[in-house]
Amino acid sequence: MKSDFRSCLLRLSSIASAAVVASSLGMSSAHAAGRIFDELRFGASASVQGGHSREDGVFPEITALFDPFGFEQATGWKQQLMHPRVHVGTSIGTEGEATQFFAGFTWTVDLSDKIFAEAGFGGVIHTGDIRGNDDGPDLGCRVLFHEYLGAGYRFTSNWNLTAQLAHSSNANLCDGPNDGMTRAGLMVGYKF
Repeated sequence: MKSDFRSCLLRLSSIASAAVVASSLGMSSAHAAGRIFDELRFGASASVQGGHSREDGVFPEITALFDPFGFEQATGWKQQLMHPRVHVGTSIGTEGEATQFFAGFTWTVDLSDKIFAEAGFGGVIHTGDIRGNDDGPDLGCRVLFHEYLGAGYRFTSNWNLTAQLAHSSNANLCDGPNDGMTRAGLMVGYKF
């Protein structure tokens, strides 16, 4: 059953990723008023945990950011904090590790024209082991909290690079273990 669930989620992840990429290719020439995504990010991360909770392999990632609250029109850091963007994404497990599907809010603050800082908070559904994993984290429950911190650099008004540290865990709200997953990585972003 566990294998079937993972297989199903991996297929859905692949389909969703392909749909996001296909949509982004069609949207690249769209005007600001008609666009679906505010920004798309592609990259990879790796586990930064030690011991038995360490995850093997590299985790390809894709994240779509949306701007329903008017972040684009916000000026100054106070307004930017009042207008978060919404993010939806996936971190695809390799070497038998957990795939994550996450969503939440992203707060971005411009530190200069080129440099920005970011924080995100939301939830994640994963394909990892709940308990009894001898080689990787025991996660306690299927739905976890997901948060991340990032620092980025804008090469142009469209292209940027973000270094991020993301963590998913159950905050000890589940009846079971809470090893969590902590991954660090780089994301290349294209802002429409």
